[in-house]
Amino acid sequence: MTLHEEGRFHLDQPLSQYLPQFANPEVLETDGSIERLVPSQRKILIKDLFTHTSGLSYTFLADSVAEKYRASRLLTDASISLSDTVRLIADHPLLFHPGERWHYSVSIDVLAHLLEVIANCPLGDFLRNRLFEPLGMDQSGFEVEEAHASNIVDMFGNIDLLATNVGFDELVSATITEPNKLLDLTSTYPHDNPNHARGGHGLFMTIDDYFCFAQMLLNGGKLDGNRILGRKTVELMHCNHLPLALLPFGLNDLVMWTGYGFGLGSRVCIDPAQTNLTGSVGEFGWAGAAKTYYWVDPKEEIVGIFMCQRLSYFQVPERDFQALVYQALID
Repeated sequence: MTLHEEGRFHLDQPLSQYLPQFANPEVLETDGSIERLVPSQRKILIKDLFTHTSGLSYTFLADSVAEKYRASRLLTDASISLSDTVRLIADHPLLFHPGERWHYSVSIDVLAHLLEVIANCPLGDFLRNRLFEPLGMDQSGFEVEEAHASNIVDMFGNIDLLATNVGFDELVSATITEPNKLLDLTSTYPHDNPNHARGGHGLFMTIDDYFCFAQMLLNGGKLDGNRILGRKTVELMHCNHLPLALLPFGLNDLVMWTGYGFGLGSRVCIDPAQTNLTGSVGEFGWAGAAKTYYWVDPKEEIVGIFMCQRLSYFQVPERDFQALVYQALID
């Protein structure tokens, strides 16, 4: 969005204007065991990537395109560069026509490479120069020096969702049948591989650094005199950009974000009563696969950060945390 402010792209531009490998997307239609490819009804727009309405999928989901991602080992090999990863994504069909529905996906990885192309700068360097250093986030990056590797928090769980042939059924089954254990993610989430820069995962960061990022958003795009985004850009990011026909949205019909819309990269509360959580209209945030969760409530001037490091865990302790935070407010 800093590049958007500079007029380097527009949200309604076709993605293929910058990444020609997406010029002629095809959609995989399935009818029982029969599959066929049909031309996409329209091009993928850059905004579709922000809002997860692009037609792309994710390796760990339960759909026909996700199966093809897994078969081609998409995201499992951390030595493959971001540009080659996106090239591999473009070689696969879409799950649905762009704009047709919301579906969590590798759209953020494609956005990350789009940033590299527009800015003519590697993702890690861009983040460091334009975000981390101005905000004092000096413990953030895609690599961790070996001298500090022991500071990386252990990851627990039942299964690595980026491992080969791990889909949604495997995640659910492992959560039910396998014990919680210490996971070794060095092959899929390395701290010492310069190629492992991704849009959807890959960063290492302290809670203090993440707080700086969230506080910048709460402050309307600035922190300690350093402005990252304009106030109106932050407001645009956290409007609901989904048509009402696409609400509520959810993940494989198992997790539904009722009462929320989706902005340019994160959910945004549009009806607190429907969320069944204490909150405010305009509250926004997102979560990670390892029970990492943050939200920002501009009305109450609250930032909440919850870091659990429990991978593929379907319980919701973050909801308890959010309830505790709001009940502590005293006017």
